[in-house]
Amino acid sequence: MELVCRIVVFFMLACPSFGIDGELAQISVAIAGPLPREFVHRLQLQNHILPQEAPGPAVAEASDYPCQQDPATSELPQYFSHLREVGVTHYKIFLPWERVLPNGDARKPDEAQVQCYQQLLKTLVAANLRPVVVLHHKHIPGNVAAQAAGNKTNAFADLFVDYAEFSFNVFGGLVDVWLTFSDLPEVLKSLPYDEPQLRVQALAAAHDRAYSVYHEKYSLAGKNRQRDFCNLWKDIEILIFTLKFLDCGSQEENPFIRVLGSDWETIELSCPDHSSTLQENRDAVLTPRSSYQIVWEMFASQSELERDSFLQDVFPSGFLWGTSTGAFNIEGAWAEDGKGESIWDRFGHEGHVYMNQTTDVACDSYYKTSYDVYLLRGLHPQLYKFSISWPRIFPTGTNETISAKGVDYYSQLIDRLLDANIEPMVTLFHWDLPQALQVLGGWQNDSIIDAFVDYADFCFATFGDRVKFWVTFHEPWVISYAGYGTGEHPPGIADPGVASYKVAHTILKAHAKVWHLYDDRYRSQQQGKVGLVLNSDWAEPKTPTSSEDVSASERYLQFMLGWFAHPIFVNGDYPDVLKAQIQQVNQQCSTTVAQLPVFTEEEKAWVNGTADFFGLSHYTSHLVSAVTNGTCAPGYESIGNFSLHVDPAWPKTASAWIHVVPWGLRRLLKFVSQEYTGTKIPIYIAGNGVPTEPVGDHINDTLRVDYFRRYINEALKAVKLDTVDVQSYIARSLVDGFEGPVGYSQKFGLHHVNFEDSNRPRTPKASAYFYASVIEKNGFPPQVSNSLPAPVMFDLPMPSKLPNLPASEVPSKSKVVWQKFSSQTDFERDMYFYGTFPEDFLWGVSSSAYQIEGGWDADGKGPSIWDNFTHVPGNVANNDTGDVACDSYNKLEEDIYLLRALGVKNYRFSLSWPRIFPTGRNDSINRHGVDYYNRLIDGLVANNITPIVTLYHWDLPQALQDIGGWENALLIELFDSFADFCFQTFGDRVKFWITFNEPQVIAWVGYGLGEFPPSVKEPGSTPYKVGHILLKAHARAYHTYDDKYRASQGGVISLCPNIDWAEPKTPSDPRDLEAADRYLQFLVGWFIHPIFKNGDYPEVMKWKVGNRSELQNLPSSRLPAFTAEERDYIQGTADVFYFNTYTCKIVTHTTTPLKPFSYEHDQEVSISIDSSWPSSAFSEHKAVAWGLRRVLNWIKEEYGNPPIYIIENGVGTNTGSVVDDHTRILYHKTYIDEALKAYKLDGVNLRGYNTWSFMDDFEWLNGYDPRFGLHQVDFDDPNRPRTPKRSAVYYAEIIRNNGIPLPKEDEFLYGEFPKNFAWSVATAAYQIEGAWRADGKGLSIWDQFSHTPLKISNDDNGDVACDSYHKIEEDVEMLKNLKVSHYRFSISWSRVLPDGTTSYVNEAGLNYYERLIDALLAANIMPQVTIYHWDLPQALQNVGGWENDTIVQRFKEYAELLFQRLGDKVKFWITLNEPYNTAYLGYGFGTAAPGISVRPGRAPYIVGHNLIKAHAEAWHLYNETYRPKQGGLISITINSDWAEPRNPHKQEDWDAARRYLQFLIGWFAHPIFKNGDYNEVMKTRIRERSLAQGLKQSRLPEFTESEKQRIKGTYDYFGLNHYTTVLAYNFNYSTGILSYDSDRGVASVTDRSWLNSGSFWLKVTPFGFRKLLRWIKEEYGDPPIYVTENGVSERGDTDFNDTWRIHYHRNYINEALKAVVLDGVNLRGYTAWTLMDNFEWAVGFDEKFGFYHVNFTDPNLPRLPKASARYYSQIISCNGFPDPAAGSHPCLEPEPEVTPTVPTAVELANNVRFLGLDLTSQSAEIALYVLFALSGVGALVLALLAYKYGTLSKKSRKQSPVELSKM
Repeated sequence: MELVCRIVVFFMLACPSFGIDGELAQISVAIAGPLPREFVHRLQLQNHILPQEAPGPAVAEASDYPCQQDPATSELPQYFSHLREVGVTHYKIFLPWERVLPNGDARKPDEAQVQCYQQLLKTLVAANLRPVVVLHHKHIPGNVAAQAAGNKTNAFADLFVDYAEFSFNVFGGLVDVWLTFSDLPEVLKSLPYDEPQLRVQALAAAHDRAYSVYHEKYSLAGKNRQRDFCNLWKDIEILIFTLKFLDCGSQEENPFIRVLGSDWETIELSCPDHSSTLQENRDAVLTPRSSYQIVWEMFASQSELERDSFLQDVFPSGFLWGTSTGAFNIEGAWAEDGKGESIWDRFGHEGHVYMNQTTDVACDSYYKTSYDVYLLRGLHPQLYKFSISWPRIFPTGTNETISAKGVDYYSQLIDRLLDANIEPMVTLFHWDLPQALQVLGGWQNDSIIDAFVDYADFCFATFGDRVKFWVTFHEPWVISYAGYGTGEHPPGIADPGVASYKVAHTILKAHAKVWHLYDDRYRSQQQGKVGLVLNSDWAEPKTPTSSEDVSASERYLQFMLGWFAHPIFVNGDYPDVLKAQIQQVNQQCSTTVAQLPVFTEEEKAWVNGTADFFGLSHYTSHLVSAVTNGTCAPGYESIGNFSLHVDPAWPKTASAWIHVVPWGLRRLLKFVSQEYTGTKIPIYIAGNGVPTEPVGDHINDTLRVDYFRRYINEALKAVKLDTVDVQSYIARSLVDGFEGPVGYSQKFGLHHVNFEDSNRPRTPKASAYFYASVIEKNGFPPQVSNSLPAPVMFDLPMPSKLPNLPASEVPSKSKVVWQKFSSQTDFERDMYFYGTFPEDFLWGVSSSAYQIEGGWDADGKGPSIWDNFTHVPGNVANNDTGDVACDSYNKLEEDIYLLRALGVKNYRFSLSWPRIFPTGRNDSINRHGVDYYNRLIDGLVANNITPIVTLYHWDLPQALQDIGGWENALLIELFDSFADFCFQTFGDRVKFWITFNEPQVIAWVGYGLGEFPPSVKEPGSTPYKVGHILLKAHARAYHTYDDKYRASQGGVISLCPNIDWAEPKTPSDPRDLEAADRYLQFLVGWFIHPIFKNGDYPEVMKWKVGNRSELQNLPSSRLPAFTAEERDYIQGTADVFYFNTYTCKIVTHTTTPLKPFSYEHDQEVSISIDSSWPSSAFSEHKAVAWGLRRVLNWIKEEYGNPPIYIIENGVGTNTGSVVDDHTRILYHKTYIDEALKAYKLDGVNLRGYNTWSFMDDFEWLNGYDPRFGLHQVDFDDPNRPRTPKRSAVYYAEIIRNNGIPLPKEDEFLYGEFPKNFAWSVATAAYQIEGAWRADGKGLSIWDQFSHTPLKISNDDNGDVACDSYHKIEEDVEMLKNLKVSHYRFSISWSRVLPDGTTSYVNEAGLNYYERLIDALLAANIMPQVTIYHWDLPQALQNVGGWENDTIVQRFKEYAELLFQRLGDKVKFWITLNEPYNTAYLGYGFGTAAPGISVRPGRAPYIVGHNLIKAHAEAWHLYNETYRPKQGGLISITINSDWAEPRNPHKQEDWDAARRYLQFLIGWFAHPIFKNGDYNEVMKTRIRERSLAQGLKQSRLPEFTESEKQRIKGTYDYFGLNHYTTVLAYNFNYSTGILSYDSDRGVASVTDRSWLNSGSFWLKVTPFGFRKLLRWIKEEYGDPPIYVTENGVSERGDTDFNDTWRIHYHRNYINEALKAVVLDGVNLRGYTAWTLMDNFEWAVGFDEKFGFYHVNFTDPNLPRLPKASARYYSQIISCNGFPDPAAGSHPCLEPEPEVTPTVPTAVELANNVRFLGLDLTSQSAEIALYVLFALSGVGALVLALLAYKYGTLSKKSRKQSPVELSKM
């Protein structure tokens, strides 16, 4: 039999090998010290320990306190030396408190005793023994007891700390180890306190404070000295000096005990009976139990009932709840923004993952930061654990390359988390090693340690100011085991015996080095924590009675957890079990099966203690058995000599390796605490979760709910019952993600991600809602209190008495609103405004009971009129009903979750009258319904969301309809009764009340049109009667609140009308203006005028209805009249102005029929809508944002600017528009901006804004087809899952920003462009020259095209255009006034070479350009000449045009002519203008000349091919032949929009935007500016589609290698034409469509908030200009850039004050300045389009881009400057934008106005016409002499050139006609 006893181990002597009859041998730490004499004799040590002449008890006393004799003269030195010789390393000294401080006063020590002990310690040190000093031994001194008696327990601690600090100060330099107390029972017994608990507290406090003082003031060896010393004693044999056995028999038989663990704990030992064999064999050793044995035995006897019992309790305050992800699991964007390849990227691309899935897009979280934070706000954890992708920040793994955009991504994520009050816990390495480092050996190469340290250093420096929790490695066991052991993970190395252990060794050293880096460099400033996360199963013996299985289980834990934990948390080295097992396996196999690296002593010290917390991942448990017949094949289990099993009864999951074993977590936590952390290191559960299958119910994940419930409860047990210091629980994972080799087939997420949808929508699962509730309750509280929580105190609304306003006039004074706004230009009206609302602005979202609640007959709810109505087939589309709707009645937590995620400040909902009063009367109160609303309100208040409660939103109890409904005046009383109950029941928490929602709809649609229930169709009288009763019911409820509740509750109450803005069809027509006003009075004033004005209906309403009633031969008006008393009662019954608004109407006066009687006819108006207004799901609901500003101003003017709350505003979309609801975003973006204008610019007292609606819902007669929600609801799924749409995330951003602040990148930049910046303006020959057949000009393709019917708007043509061919002087004068330094114009090919060939040169045409150039140079304006601007000679088009490759030669010849004739004066050449438009519009789409559209999938590519080659030939010609002499520049001009992704949170749209650019600008730029060939995007897309279409090769032509070399680099600058930006998105065309557009696979839209222009395709988007310039810099190697066109158009009558053009150029040029100054773009010049209004191609003269207006109706075509001309000239004068803060700049001073004068006849007579210029006689004479001189020199030069040129070109000229004939 065994007796169990408890011992207190207070000091130990470590003896790894000790012989009874021999000497100490192989001692690592051997401690000697004062021992009782009899114990010394019994142990047969007297010959070794004490001198023989030290007899009797005196020896014992002397050995206890050696300073009773003089240590210097004693034999102690000899004794100490002898001890050292036999292997003793340390010597224990008991320091006598009462002798050192006889009076207990540290200021009055016994100096003799102090000197004696100092001498003793020096003697020990001299003998090479390390002193171990015990501050106090046995009972405390009497004087100390006397001073401490009667006082609090800290009195003793104060005295002891004084003594300890004295000792540290006096002896500390000689002492190696300090111990506070010895012989605890004696110490405790002597403390002067009656209660044992007080004694323990006193002792503990004294020890703890002394420990702290020592480490704060005296420790020189570092904070880990004591722990290191203790750890050194672990796992070795211990010889106990003082050991007391409690409740055991004789201890004589057990002189040697092997103890594992600390020297500071209570240990249970088994004492064998006297009859045991140990009695016969004194060498036998009692083996103490390990931590595993202790924990296992602790739980082994539990019954299943006890084990699985549920603990109702909560976690400690401050417990941290979190959720987690890993970068490669969710981010996607695998190659975006310079990210380097990771080993997981490579692994997936090599096909090693399930179904060849990859991490390329994953959850798209790189672009969905806002989405993920949105979900986190709903979940509301305290922590979010995520990892940084090493290759996203360091693409090559080293700090030589840093991706700024990757850094920005994480920085933004961290900021957004903190903004949401969520602490980031950042993992540095979560398995995704840069592939570049793996190529060098990865974690097998020690050099990776320094690379990892550099990476960590960068992260600490960059993010550490905001990150306080760092994880160095996540689950390094997985890296070592799966990555380098089994090869299941990348890098796919299967070497479990060597590589696996080597990798772990490297990781441990890397971790330690990073921990020390943080500790040394960052901790003091950043105050963070650094740890790592280790994964471990729990191991349970398969056969509990088998000691082998118990040992195998412990081995398994040591191989899995101890492998990494033991070095860090114990002693810097691997566990002995691990080392011994590997050594044993290698010995058994006579070969090296496994190779465990060895730490040096320095490394051990370096690794030990390098964690501030113990991160633990745990998912499952195993049954473990020992292996009986082991093999020598390297393998995890074979090396460890264990085998893994599962209990068949354990529930399975989607993963074969995870079974549900909750109780294993509790045991594992206890083991970690016992073995590694104790009370010093907190444990963070950093990974716990369960996967579900990819099929089945993704949303209602009951398995996961149960898993979390049980596992979290086991963690709670560990904390509460086992005193384990667990401080955090982190659930895996926030979202479904990429799960390694199984890809996306296993789902760990709290939120479902639909990977089949490119939007990657995230939908909360049941587990998310469950976990959120656990977080909210901090565990599992014993019971939920039925009492309501104390109401949260909101900032109460401030009701103010409404002013007494006079009745409205006819028309009302609010006509000033139309006068103010209706005359606005579109530019003024649509200009986007930036700003924010006041801090207390109330952002919210709205819903209503019938539309979302469902539960139509649940829990005693009575039927409503809508229940009955929808149950009649045919009443509602698709026979939909609200029976279930969104099921919000049963999904209260889900709704609050999403409201919290949205970040709203208020939630407007309605109470269902029949849910509270089933019969409509207060004698039938449904407590279940009351409880639902109480819980909803409590949930809102708990989350700081203000409830705005509507009492009546159309769902009248059917029982009340049965008595007449709102036609019965009894409802006034009944409604008041209902309202009174609601005020009383909910008013302590509800401060905003709405009596009726849209009473006009109730009265007119329900009782007039009869479309809504109760379906009464009496349009002439009943609506007025119902309205009358509604107003009185409202007033009654208002007074009830005012009289009974306002004083105590402090809320506000009003009703909520619906308002469409009414815009007069002709604002200048007084009748239309009156009609618009009348429409609003009938719509709004019907209910608001009595309340906000005089208690009566609007005068116009009374007048119209009364007069029409009389005309209809009625005895009285159909509009009821209020008594004087009623008017007084109704007047002023509103505290605020609520209203709903959606759209706008165009109103005009009309004479309506007298019959049938109708409210609608009474208004005498006709309403319509503008078909150009953006549409929605409802034809009558057009999006007209500017109407909102006007409505708000009308309310301000009409009703005295009361506090205004917009309660509903939203747009319906069709069902197909699911989660990427771009239309809704544009709606809210523009409507909210108009509200902002009203508040900021107009002084409207706007207090709040609510969107409609919170989620998709039942939309009345339309059922569920139109979707208004910010959250998608799947009505086909019984779970009614709610998925945030993109609009929800957008609106959350609006709320977060409290409006629409100006983005920092859009702030205006003051500064100047570089010196010599080229300022220019542009034109093109066909657009301005006219003279289409003058002086021998040949026909061009544009001549042909514009003379073809229906090709040009208004059948315009360029025959005359601006007549610039005859107006050189006027054009140059305009240029001079603009102050440009350059002028870009084009040469008409057919004017110079009429048939396109050099067979005939038209000198007259060439002379025009020569004269123009001379005039420009004379004005000091440099010509920029475009060789080809779309006007191909028709003769060349007749033989194929740009589709015929012989045109390359023709173009080269044409260019050479220009170089020859003009090149001496032209130094800036452009070969081709916008080749894209030539190829696509001219030969693909056919909207430009030559108008070819029959081969859209081939011709554009052939044309583009030839254009590129033609450009290259012209460039080489100039470069090789003319540049040396002429010294000019030559390049090409390429046009491009900027493309933004339509959805910036979507990888697919980013890809589409890039594809848009590569097919547009890259088509021509890539061959020229990069490699001579087309970009890979084009080549791949066109080839794949061509092959899919059955073609044998790509429709995109290929360049030969020589052509590529010829094309590459043919530029001197990058010429760019840019006007606008588009929003691009992916569009999948049918495979059978052969076209450029289908090849590109992109569609584009624009943002409704962007300003329009005169061109449908041109939206004002300055920001895109800068982005495009920066993109060109990055994409094409920072070439010099000249912007060669940029401008904006208008339509209609000319307004010379063209503010929109000034706005355009100001902002676009400023973006160019930012590109230069902030982005380092090498921009050399800017060219505005255009000098003057001209022929704008297919739109003729409809669109005008010019700085100068040209009057095309005047034969003289006069040019007059617009305001923009002066503004542009000012920018040029300033060379940019001088900073106003620097004071006035000369360039901004206004120039004197010069009045043009008409020259007199005398002046004209004295003028001489010379070279096309009017000069004075003197000037002409000088010019003539100069010309003669130049001619003489030029003639000689030309003669030489002509001879050389003629020789070289003779052959080619002769061949030209032949080549052309072949075309």
